[in-house]
Amino acid sequence: MRYPIIFGTVAIARMIYNQSEFDLRCEWGSQGVAQLAPISDVIVIVDVLSFSTCVEVATNNGAIIFPYAMRDESVIDYAKSVQAELASHRQRWTTTGYSLSPKSVAQIPAGTRLVLPSPNGSFLTLRTGNTPTLAGCLRNCQAVAEFAQKYGNKIAVIPAGERWKEDGSLRPAFEDLIGAGAILSYLNGNLSPEAKVAVATFQAFRQDLLGYLKKCSSGKELIEKGFAADIELSAAYNVSDCVPLLIDNAYVNYRLN
Repeated sequence: MRYPIIFGTVAIARMIYNQSEFDLRCEWGSQGVAQLAPISDVIVIVDVLSFSTCVEVATNNGAIIFPYAMRDESVIDYAKSVQAELASHRQRWTTTGYSLSPKSVAQIPAGTRLVLPSPNGSFLTLRTGNTPTLAGCLRNCQAVAEFAQKYGNKIAVIPAGERWKEDGSLRPAFEDLIGAGAILSYLNGNLSPEAKVAVATFQAFRQDLLGYLKKCSSGKELIEKGFAADIELSAAYNVSDCVPLLIDNAYVNYRLN
């Protein structure tokens, strides 16, 4: 007598949550990367305010951006090991002048090697394994989508979200859902329900992206800290053909390489 194979709870969970029956997938944060990266042809990290926008602006100028997950003493040694400058956490004044603020890298010279610590975008980037990885935002949504499709039909788009300061847990962020939806709207294939929600959200707010990004929680936080200019850069829709591609642990503009 044959008995049916009973899968372990881990295997069942993977089958439930990986959206594998769909071409275009969307899931939040580190668990989204863990579930979707292994079964996708390419993965897109979306952190609109501000990691992926900062990466787009910098690499569009020809800079080379090394993501680093945390800002602690180890990042200093890492920057030295890759012969790169070290960006500060977003501040008005830094030793290099560069930070997570997109405005800070608006004039970065071509060829600059910069380590960019980030607990969201960088953290997720470094967990995608061998899956080709892109950084996407509102500025380069169409270019990234078209390039991603060259890798294959199975595409994962990961809105990074933010972290609650109290316990470090995930805070799903309006701006990242909008950014993910913008990218997904340019992709061809059948969308998971999660991906459809992202597209629908983008379409609902696309007529006033700047206005809504200023009103959302992350935007209000930046305005309070004096970084309203970063929101304006981040809200610019489809203005760039830059495709930041992760090569040897660094984002470079594919179109310049």
